[in-house]
Amino acid sequence: MPVLNRIADYSDEMKGWRRHLHAHPELKFDCHETAAFITARLTEIGVDEIHQGIATTGIVAIINGQGQGPTIGLRADMDALPIAEATGAEYASTVPGKMHACGHDGHVTMLLGAAKYLAETRNFAGRVALIFQPAEEDGGGGLVMVQEGIMDRFGIAQVYGIHNAPNISFGHFHTTPGPLMASVDTAFVTITGKGGHGATPHDCVDPVVAVVGMVGAVQTIIPRNVYALDEAVISVTQIHTGSASNIIPEEAMFCATIRSFKPDVRDLLKRRFNEIVEGHAMAYGVTARIDYDWGYPPTVNHPDETDFAADVAREIAGEAAVNARSTREMGSEDFSYMLEARPGAYLFLGTGPGAGLHHPAFDFNDDASPVGASFFARLVERAQPLT
Repeated sequence: MPVLNRIADYSDEMKGWRRHLHAHPELKFDCHETAAFITARLTEIGVDEIHQGIATTGIVAIINGQGQGPTIGLRADMDALPIAEATGAEYASTVPGKMHACGHDGHVTMLLGAAKYLAETRNFAGRVALIFQPAEEDGGGGLVMVQEGIMDRFGIAQVYGIHNAPNISFGHFHTTPGPLMASVDTAFVTITGKGGHGATPHDCVDPVVAVVGMVGAVQTIIPRNVYALDEAVISVTQIHTGSASNIIPEEAMFCATIRSFKPDVRDLLKRRFNEIVEGHAMAYGVTARIDYDWGYPPTVNHPDETDFAADVAREIAGEAAVNARSTREMGSEDFSYMLEARPGAYLFLGTGPGAGLHHPAFDFNDDASPVGASFFARLVERAQPLT
């Protein structure tokens, strides 16, 4: 695999960066120590500009190439997850209940590695904008950075990102033009009836019966309202009610994650979910409050930029290791907001066998960092070549 020789030379340094980040995870927008570490490395690397405090702890760093040209954006997310780590690694999380269970420590390392190479060689025209983003897992930091004007402020013309993919062959790239990842919406339903003794249900209005009916009914939406070739998912993930074996409770609640790719399907899912819950509430004589959280939109790759990125990936990984027409994923990503603002593409980079994303035993494969860094570096050199 042709990792760039210069990047291979400092792969051990990259491993040290990644393991430091892994040991010091931070959540959401509260990535102050992470941002300080990144800023220190960028200063050592010798980038031309460092802009801090975007979306609270986000960073945009600029590397100038040789001569005039556009600005290309490269993004890495940097937040962790509220999960207790179970890797047993010597560099495991030092923060109880928090860990890098999605590999964002590796994403930051890839981008820092590319930054070091690009700042040394500057074998490109125009500029590179290195985007270090907080709150991908929860909070929509990508949207906040876009709303705070990074695309216009730094003149970013196109933007690219990578996500590690455990259990895809090491060094293999997967992507596709058009929708790559789904939108994600979350519905919270609170059902209120009339509690009482379990021996006298006729004196009660039972929310347990209502919640069971609602959960079963919302599962009919996709097979009976969505066209069979339009992928969508509704998963009820929580049901909470009751306090004792002989008490009919006053309240019950459930929540669901709702995912799709097309705007019209997304609208349909929301409408039918509300109609079914409200109809069942009336039928069971309860009240239902629906809090429907309209979340991240689908991650939609731009066709020309996706084909270009896949061609660069072939240079790094070889023809057989790049699937440029991969299947879509029902997971979601707030890089979607950046792709709504500018053309670009998002790719998955296989890291080989291991625990899956968001698992307590997950650990990023350090051998993948030079591969991702090489991809980012060649992407810049080929997108903005010196004439």
